[in-house]
Amino acid sequence: MILATALYERIVGNIEQVVQGQRPAIRKLLAAFAAGGHVLLEDLPGTGKTTLAKALAQSLAAQFQRIQFTPDLLPSDILGVSIFDPNAQNFNFHAGPIFTEILLADEINRASPRTQAALLEAMAERQVSIDGIRYPLSELFFVIATQNPVEFHGTYPLPEAQMDRFAMRFSLGYISQEEEVKLLDQAHQINNIKPCIEHEEIIELKKQVQTIRVSEELKYYLVQLVRETRNVSGVQLGASPRASLTLLKTAQALALFDGLEYILPEHIQELAVPVISHRLKLDSHARFSGQQAEAIVREIIQRFPVPI
Repeated sequence: MILATALYERIVGNIEQVVQGQRPAIRKLLAAFAAGGHVLLEDLPGTGKTTLAKALAQSLAAQFQRIQFTPDLLPSDILGVSIFDPNAQNFNFHAGPIFTEILLADEINRASPRTQAALLEAMAERQVSIDGIRYPLSELFFVIATQNPVEFHGTYPLPEAQMDRFAMRFSLGYISQEEEVKLLDQAHQINNIKPCIEHEEIIELKKQVQTIRVSEELKYYLVQLVRETRNVSGVQLGASPRASLTLLKTAQALALFDGLEYILPEHIQELAVPVISHRLKLDSHARFSGQQAEAIVREIIQRFPVPI
């Protein structure tokens, strides 16, 4: 466990060379990555979403691809396409940018639903199927998608099935004045980020996440939080069992980062909002009255006592 904690601190320190004042966001990002999930960053332009993705990729020495999602983007632009070779009289598959290790899907909600759906199989099963052939993706495959929470002109809201594929949704927000001043001196240092962890260490870190213990009482507590979202007034569609699995795995990652061999209730509470809230679909009355999914999850956390 000491090794895992040291690796975690090493990666965080490396990323913080160019991403100031965002340790909570980095912690959640790494928890999702170590647990095998994907992340949706919903924030205003210029808050460092792309820089965070690049810094993570360079810290891990991972292959990195960025796709700018636009209304005219096609599924083949993401997955790849088979091109006929007249000399060999056969089709050769040309892989698309999804065949990478860390994929930045920038402004994902600007692409059509058909193009968005091209990511579903890859995010769920780490493979893509093209022309009846399955192509495996890297074991490190990790999607960081972004979207602007206030600009909706020309966008296509992500359907519930797509949202459910993301382990977490969270924002970076604005940093303090002192941190923003420091950022001025680091604006051009992203390309100077050096790898700080070996590939084998990343795989071992992911394996150690699965060894973190969780008591039966905490399992029931975790599931209780998720199930309650299906009974709350104003929620048309509650969180699925996938939310329970994701909350467990990401909480295990946090416990590992903290040098523990078991999950604490605080780990579940820390991640409940980013893991659960984006999976809730509010009814029209709740939306128009200003209810927020995040507030509903926080209220559920306060309502249920922590098991002793």
